[in-house]
Amino acid sequence: VSVGSGMQVLGMSIVTLVFALLGFLSPAHRGGLLQSMMLLFTFMGVLAGYTMSRFYKLFNGDDWKTATLMLAFFYPGIMFVVFFILNLLIWGQKSSGAVPFTTMFALLVLWFGISVPLAFLGSYLGFRKEAVELPVRTNPVPRQIPAQPWFVKPAFSCMVGGVLPFGAVFTELFFIMSSLWQHQFY
Repeated sequence: VSVGSGMQVLGMSIVTLVFALLGFLSPAHRGGLLQSMMLLFTFMGVLAGYTMSRFYKLFNGDDWKTATLMLAFFYPGIMFVVFFILNLLIWGQKSSGAVPFTTMFALLVLWFGISVPLAFLGSYLGFRKEAVELPVRTNPVPRQIPAQPWFVKPAFSCMVGGVLPFGAVFTELFFIMSSLWQHQFY
């Protein structure tokens, strides 16, 4: 499900960037980029369903309808609920930046009327194909994993990996705060 949704976002991003590079999406047209991204995300449901079904079949999944429903509703559902709650808070403040009800309804129509059927179409097309044959076989006898040295343990790796970012942030903040406290602006 996550791989399919990721492919949907990746496909939307790539096509949007290509259209922007070719000059089809101008920054002068307000909302054109966002509108094209929404439509492309909707239409990339075919790619999401196809990718999800190919991976699901590779790992010997058998309940493709449930997997497709999860693909069509899980991540888009989370995003819609968060967006709707934030929009309700904006409506409560009587802001002009709130998304109108008709636009919210149009988003639901795009989601349920176009994206969900396209996800099912992509899933159907992916399940009709043969499963991907892996070029290697898995050894049935598990291999012994040798004991790791002390410096490969997670606690030590986390401490060492955190020293460099901490040092950089500490140094920057030291100079910024000392310039503020000593009234020396640069």
